Amino acid sequence: MLRILQFLYSLRSFLLFVLLEVLAIGLIVSNNSPQGAAFFNSSNAVTGSVLKTRSDVVDFFSLAEANEALLVENAALLEHLKTLNSIPDSISIQLDSALEAQFTFKGARIISNSLRFSQNHITLNKGSKDGVKPGMGVFNEEGVIGRIKSVSENYSVAFSLLNTELKLSSKIKTNNSFGTTKWDGKDSEKSKLLYVPRHVTANPGDTIVTTGFSAVFPEGIIIGIIESVNQGEDPNFLDIVIKLSTDFSKAHYVYLVENARLDEIDSLHMNSDIENEF
Repeated sequence: MLRILQFLYSLRSFLLFVLLEVLAIGLIVSNNSPQGAAFFNSSNAVTGSVLKTRSDVVDFFSLAEANEALLVENAALLEHLKTLNSIPDSISIQLDSALEAQFTFKGARIISNSLRFSQNHITLNKGSKDGVKPGMGVFNEEGVIGRIKSVSENYSVAFSLLNTELKLSSKIKTNNSFGTTKWDGKDSEKSKLLYVPRHVTANPGDTIVTTGFSAVFPEGIIIGIIESVNQGEDPNFLDIVIKLSTDFSKAHYVYLVENARLDEIDSLHMNSDIENEF
């Protein structure tokens, strides 16, 4: 303690000078409007810069939490929009509620994703306790991602669209001609549209979307864009290559969609000996 006092005593002249300078600046700022305005403007600029930097740092580390919240909010908005965008009956008769597709939406985050295999899967951070069930469709703002395969309490695993076992009921948006999207296990950015008859008009640039036939996805979710159309080896069907709309290497957040009547439809197909390949 004595050494500290001795050190301060040795600096007494400098400390007195600093104190007098502070008092002088304070008197000038307090009694002169131009100087006062300039001082406070400079002070506010420095303080604002410091606070902005602090805010940017805090916001950066809270991005994951913010994205999760936005995902939940967007899922709720999708749930609301489905009631606003329903297609009316062509003869203006209210549809029986039993015929209306009952879709619900949830948000989730991808925690594991494979691209290099022929049968790729995606792991999500939501499970049975969050209402996730096998068979639910998975998509994001870019397009279709896949379909839920299995579920634990806290996590779920989905077939990726980049999985040779997954088939997706699809159609050409311009003319409603339908086929089946199935990955051939080669390019992670491309897939094949199968079983489109040769007489159908299909052109590069046409959009491919879900049909709604499988009851997994609502109608109209984008899958990709036709890249090439050829006659192919099969005499009955076109050879169509799709450029997938989803960049699977950058996918992080997804939506889960559930048709409340999916179990009923699957049960009916089983009882009717109809294979539901989707």
